[in-house]
Amino acid sequence: MSASAWSPLRHPVFRALWVVTIISNVGTWMQNVAAAWLMTSLSQSSVMVALVQTATSLPVFFLALPAGALADVVDRRRLLLLTQSWMLLMAMMLGALTLLNLTTPWTLLLLTFSLGIGAATNAPAWQSCIPELVPREDLPGAVALGSVGFNIARAVGPALGGLVIAAAGPGGAFVLNAISFVGVLAVLYRWQHTREQNALPAERFVGAIRAGLRYARHAPELQAVLVRAGAFILCGAALWALLPLRSKNELGYGATGYGALLGCLGAGALIGAGVLPALRSRLANDAMISCTSLLFGVATLGLAFLNNFFLLCGAMLIGGLAWMTVMSSFNVAAMTTAPAWVKSRSLGMYQLVFQGGLAIGSAWWGFVATRAGLTVALIGAASGLLLGLIAVKRFPLAAVEPGNLEPSLHWAEPVIAREVEPDRGPVVVTIEYRIDPSRAQEFVAAMQPVREFCLRDGAIQWHLLNDTSDASRYVEYFVIESWAEHLRQHERVTVADRAVQDYARSFHVGAQPPLISHFIAENVVNRRTKT
Repeated sequence: MSASAWSPLRHPVFRALWVVTIISNVGTWMQNVAAAWLMTSLSQSSVMVALVQTATSLPVFFLALPAGALADVVDRRRLLLLTQSWMLLMAMMLGALTLLNLTTPWTLLLLTFSLGIGAATNAPAWQSCIPELVPREDLPGAVALGSVGFNIARAVGPALGGLVIAAAGPGGAFVLNAISFVGVLAVLYRWQHTREQNALPAERFVGAIRAGLRYARHAPELQAVLVRAGAFILCGAALWALLPLRSKNELGYGATGYGALLGCLGAGALIGAGVLPALRSRLANDAMISCTSLLFGVATLGLAFLNNFFLLCGAMLIGGLAWMTVMSSFNVAAMTTAPAWVKSRSLGMYQLVFQGGLAIGSAWWGFVATRAGLTVALIGAASGLLLGLIAVKRFPLAAVEPGNLEPSLHWAEPVIAREVEPDRGPVVVTIEYRIDPSRAQEFVAAMQPVREFCLRDGAIQWHLLNDTSDASRYVEYFVIESWAEHLRQHERVTVADRAVQDYARSFHVGAQPPLISHFIAENVVNRRTKT
């Protein structure tokens, strides 16, 4: 990495969090190694071993979107303090039970699932905090350093976990993981975080979830990231889920050997972080992801057929490089396709697909391995990675300029004759245009992207109406749930949205600008006439 890539470390809070996060991630990887290894001692079932990965990932499937909404509407620092404390408690409980030889297969899965709940709630808030820790010009470097730190932990954690398991058993690794959360809590506690003040009332939790889902429904760029990532992860999960079984049961490696293989995956990922900028400068995003997806398929086949330890380590290095490149590309795409107001929710949906894919894929390939054998399962997963490349043409990843997602703030404040309560609604907005009938079809086509961004930003209905008595008169009509939500629309419209709207309004031929009107619903009570 270039010297400028390290510049975010000059910001004290980011630097402190980066260091303690590496330590915490080392503990997490030790936890993952110890949990998978302990399950192979508690149960001989391939499904039970694979379910360890499922228990880690499944909470995100249920909590990613609610966690993203929560991170967008509450104080993120307090949320992070709560989730880190929860994970410390669960890891310490698992360590104590294991050291006392009281852990059963289902206890292990339950406490692993509980740790996953903390991680699922933590992730969107954590990623959304990065722009608050560094100025905009250092943001790309901060994201890259986060990836570097994660992969340093992935390289060190599994190997260290294997050594700890050999010396103190899985319980020792669980306790060390619990201790690793203390540093993160200390830095978060000292961070003087100031929430951005807004005159509008905060979004309500359920409404924020609906707004996030509505955004995803009408955001093709985000949809492409989610579909592509899901197709890759469902099959890529096989290598992670079946590696402990292949290592211990078929190749006869001990905990140290298993940790070394995981360490090679981490080392490969670290190498990938170093070569990623060069790859991006030479290959388009879609081409790079396709090539590295194929490389991960090769590593999966290597796990199926290679029996030599050193050759298998080489395959895992390739797999780690490919995994890091693919997942980093998807993660950056998820971060850069959403504006600030919905960023945590978009990242939550990405985490949902990522961890949900790991959970479902791990359980599925564990089932296939039980029924047909490890080799068949790994070959099937590698074949699935190849077939998943079909999605490239249907769902290409769009390049989004960061400036296009900045709020444009160009919508004029509504004219109101009386005070309107924020919760009043629904609200109807109409915009009247005069269009040359000979250019009507061009205008209608230009209004399609206007429809998309209005629905993305909060509208629950949108229509374009044409007057049956006057072919030149068009009315844009959209409905919003409440007055407060409409005012939020004014803050959500981006620079890119403004360009779309300006083009559509260029077809207006009236002497005056398009006429904008706001209507709010009145409560009408039907009364029966008494006789």
